[in-house]
Amino acid sequence: MHKNPVSISLSSYGADLVRQRGQEHFLDLLVAAGATRVELREELFSGVPDTAALAAAIAAQRLECVYSTPLELWTARGLPDPQLLDKLATAHALGAVALKVSLGHYREGCDVAALARLLPGPGPVLLVENDQTVQGGSIQPLQQFFQRAEDLGLSLGMTFDIGNWQWQGEPARHAARLLGRWVRYVHCKAVQRLADGRLVAVPPQAADLQEWAALLAEFTPGVVRAVEYPLASDDLLALTRTQVRNLSALGRCATAHKEPSHA
Repeated sequence: MHKNPVSISLSSYGADLVRQRGQEHFLDLLVAAGATRVELREELFSGVPDTAALAAAIAAQRLECVYSTPLELWTARGLPDPQLLDKLATAHALGAVALKVSLGHYREGCDVAALARLLPGPGPVLLVENDQTVQGGSIQPLQQFFQRAEDLGLSLGMTFDIGNWQWQGEPARHAARLLGRWVRYVHCKAVQRLADGRLVAVPPQAADLQEWAALLAEFTPGVVRAVEYPLASDDLLALTRTQVRNLSALGRCATAHKEPSHA
């Protein structure tokens, strides 16, 4: 039995394969590998998804679900994107526990109270992720946003993407200390710089796993952590099972009571 819950972002299996087979095709694989959550990706649906059928299939496997959309929460005008309502409705129809978005163009002075009016009471929790962009992948605007949301009593959280910080040259350890109190979901990926200077996500080495364990110490024990790096093999089940086992073993389990520090 795994110590900590692990999610699989279906983008890990490659966009072409997932679009070809359909996201529902991977549910059996995830369960057999020991994952407890599936992250569905809006951009990997070939058309309008049959949310009722997909929700039923996920529930039948007793998986949790996160619905990920590339939506930027704050538009370039500094306003909440009105498409958020449609994304939340889709997440609800899928039976998702959370909707994952990126921060977008938040800046001091943005009307977070206006965002509060778009968020329903019960239903999927809004999780805001650090992405790879200048506006959404830097520590300061994320910290300002989450602090303001907390001050207003908004029920939302953060998806902390370990690898994405590298695109903006932000230190992940520093980000974890400053933002850890709001983290509800963790995206795990190692990052490699190619000869042409581009950064790409890659599977972790032993040193990466050690670094991730240190980062997880800044978050609530037992936080769900997700595979979001390439999973390619002739035996996808064996590979996925190994990655689930590796991530599950990292950090303290939910039964631990020591709180992380956020100096």
